[in-house]
Amino acid sequence: MLSFLILALAGLAAGALNAVAGGGTFLSFPALVWTGVPPITANATATLAALPGYLSSAWAFRHELRHKGPMALRTILIAAVAGGFLGALLLLITPEKLFAGVVPWLLLLATAAFAFGPLLLKALQRSGRTMGAASAFALLMAVTIYGGYFNGGLGIMLLAALGLIGFTDLHAMNGLKNLVSAVLSLVSVVTYAVAGLIDWQAVVVLGIASAIGGYLGAHLSKRITNMALLRGFIIAVGLVMAAVFFARG
Repeated sequence: MLSFLILALAGLAAGALNAVAGGGTFLSFPALVWTGVPPITANATATLAALPGYLSSAWAFRHELRHKGPMALRTILIAAVAGGFLGALLLLITPEKLFAGVVPWLLLLATAAFAFGPLLLKALQRSGRTMGAASAFALLMAVTIYGGYFNGGLGIMLLAALGLIGFTDLHAMNGLKNLVSAVLSLVSVVTYAVAGLIDWQAVVVLGIASAIGGYLGAHLSKRITNMALLRGFIIAVGLVMAAVFFARG
């Protein structure tokens, strides 16, 4: 009953945070670990729980995907599929003990991306710098492999990567971010499921709670006036979670 309550509350909060500003993984992943789910299985399960939100967000931005940018949509989707699969395979061959040691560093990386990503994106847009085709594809592959391996902070990393590649329309970038997140997460989740890494009992509780939290968060977002304070809270949560996992190690 305690595990059910922890997962339900974490799912509600994670869904609400993702709907408002992102960062839900900082709650859903640790909650799974604290209820006894092994870290690798917890990572796979948290990714599956977040997938419906990615899919609905991608659908909501479907019209923005018509925007023409410096990289073709087909090329972006190829990177999403390949990166999601490679990242998932990398997770499958990572020993549990090694992954447990890497988790706090991944949480720190995701927190840093969440904290400094918007500033980096604005700086990139002001500079007007772009990358060559090969470098742009390599960068996108690196970010999608990260997303297939560990989902935390993926959205803001994708926005920063798209800015480096040369995209400037923020609505189109958000649409691409959501589509890439949905595609690579779907590919990685299928890979996890085939390998037996999904905790189906936990994902049902977490997924339903996340969906409810996302619905409530979407309505709550209209009443939030101080987004900077909310982002500061999410960053603090990420740092605390990283510190807790460092202490566990």
